Amino acid sequence: MTLDDLLQRNREWADAQRARDPEFFARLARGQKPRLLWIGCSDSRVPAEEILGCGPGDLFVHRNVANIVAYNDINIASVIQFATVNLHIVDVVVCGHYGCGGIKAACAETMADGYLGDWLNIAGWAKLAVDQRLEREGRAPPGEEYHRLVVEENVRLQLKHLSHLAVVRRQRAGQPGALRLHGWVYDIGTGLVKIIQTGDT
Repeated sequence: MTLDDLLQRNREWADAQRARDPEFFARLARGQKPRLLWIGCSDSRVPAEEILGCGPGDLFVHRNVANIVAYNDINIASVIQFATVNLHIVDVVVCGHYGCGGIKAACAETMADGYLGDWLNIAGWAKLAVDQRLEREGRAPPGEEYHRLVVEENVRLQLKHLSHLAVVRRQRAGQPGALRLHGWVYDIGTGLVKIIQTGDT
């Protein structure tokens, strides 16, 4: 598929939207009121709007490799601030996915080089937590099951990071229920979302 093909698809999509609803783009241009903030993985197979059956304007989305919430990432911090302060979003979802290449790389014996290695080192703490739990339980699951456990633990870890960010702490201070943090995992093989953690995390 070429870039020209994609631009043609854009024209066809816009024409189809106007044919169904002549005011569609005029409404979008007036502003946004998204239902939730989605912090997900950059993986091309995990598009938030498609997964949740939503359209333009329904979700506020931030995506990065392995859906990581890093303390020193001003990009994600500014996204969260804009979503919660300016758009008044109260539900924030961190969504990982099974089969995540970033998590598999974080679990590999040799870490990736450069910026990617630095970034995935954050998810390495999720791997360590799973390793310690499995050691206590005296079991060693096969590769795919192991990676699924690390994907889930990484979601829990990033929720913890999220709850520690100053912008989140300020929003929640003295306001129970003002901001709800949720952890989900998407299963590419079934198309379904699994709830890992939800509510007032």
